[in-house]
Amino acid sequence: MEEQKVSIVIADYSKSPGPRYCRQGDDSGEDFYHKVLNEKFKNAFEQKLELEVNLDGPDGYASSFLDEAFGNLVFDFGLENVQSRIIIVSNEEPEWIEMIEKETYVQWEIRRKDKQNPTKTIDHEAWWRFNFANNSTERQIWINKN
Repeated sequence: MEEQKVSIVIADYSKSPGPRYCRQGDDSGEDFYHKVLNEKFKNAFEQKLELEVNLDGPDGYASSFLDEAFGNLVFDFGLENVQSRIIIVSNEEPEWIEMIEKETYVQWEIRRKDKQNPTKTIDHEAWWRFNFANNSTERQIWINKN
């Protein structure tokens, strides 16, 4: 039996992905992570499925959008868990895959281990995070105090 996968096409979220943070503009990497990527990854992770994220289709990306979205994923689930479940696809601009896998993942894993919490510019509904102490996923609640 072939392993199933879950798919996200970023163009379904936005044809014009925006900046890093919600406070900087619409369709940000922070927003995409909290509204789409976090829940989809959590479900794929728990069901032991691959999550394919297709970057093709939008008008273009700011590197900060991709860094924030995929970086938060590594921060919340850990590098090993992300690498074991995610496949990034881009036939239009494969250099984005290389940037995410060789730069974003590494830098955000260091941040995770150093407990340098990501910036949240608005209050988000509770999202999922992996609890390494008990090897399970749990809801994360954070209130913006800025």
